[in-house]
Amino acid sequence: MANAGMRRGTGSRLAAWEFFGLELKARREMAGLTQGELGRRVFVSGGYIGQFEQAIRKPQKDVATRIDETLQTDGFFERMWTKLIADSPYTEYFAHVAELEQLATKICEYAPAVVPGLLQTAGYARAVYLASNPLADEAYIEEMVRARMDRAPVLNDATRPVYWAVLHEASLRITVGGPAGMARQLDHIAVMARERKVLVQVLPFSAGAHPAMGKTLKLLEFEDAPPTAYTEAMLSGNLLDDPAVVKRTQAHYDLLRAAAQSPEASLALIESVAEDYRRCASTT
Repeated sequence: MANAGMRRGTGSRLAAWEFFGLELKARREMAGLTQGELGRRVFVSGGYIGQFEQAIRKPQKDVATRIDETLQTDGFFERMWTKLIADSPYTEYFAHVAELEQLATKICEYAPAVVPGLLQTAGYARAVYLASNPLADEAYIEEMVRARMDRAPVLNDATRPVYWAVLHEASLRITVGGPAGMARQLDHIAVMARERKVLVQVLPFSAGAHPAMGKTLKLLEFEDAPPTAYTEAMLSGNLLDDPAVVKRTQAHYDLLRAAAQSPEASLALIESVAEDYRRCASTT
């Protein structure tokens, strides 16, 4: 999967991630520990240590710190961990997820109120960041928008993952960036769907209660690693690796898809709402 990631353009950051894994393997073997033995000492499974060493997964900072303590490497892995994410434009809790998006073979998302980042236009992203940072200078806003746009090409790549999004109708109806900006945003989603680059369904207001009330959900599958799930709240995110938990989130997503409108009806609704926004923009 590391090679797939290189094809998708993670470049030098993935190379640094691979260096972390190579160093971990070398120093573990010098200490005479198996993957399982090291895993038990740092409170993860031996399989996870193997995935760290193969650059399939990147450990969290606390794991890197415990590796240093166990292998007596004088903070080497914690410093390396910092190097891996320090130049990331993403918040700490999302940086790993941004990496995993580039490696995934399938991405499924549920968005309760905001268009998912991979589907956002620059205008929509800008309005979202301005709403959260009303006093930020222009350079900061532009950097954030650029970082979000840098994720989007994965859906146009020749080796792009299967991408399936369920959008709650609220994400279509909440006006972000004005009526004209919303028309462009929904037009963009419609074009991506018509070009068969993404599969989109809309969960209508009429569906009522559903398994992910008010919660975002992202499911990621990989060629040669276990699937993961990601949920996000205010200034925090959770990357879920436990197989039983991931299985439950997948079941919830299946229920969301079952309750949503068909892709054809969803596309018609998206285009209809876009036209409503256009008419509104023309009268203001």
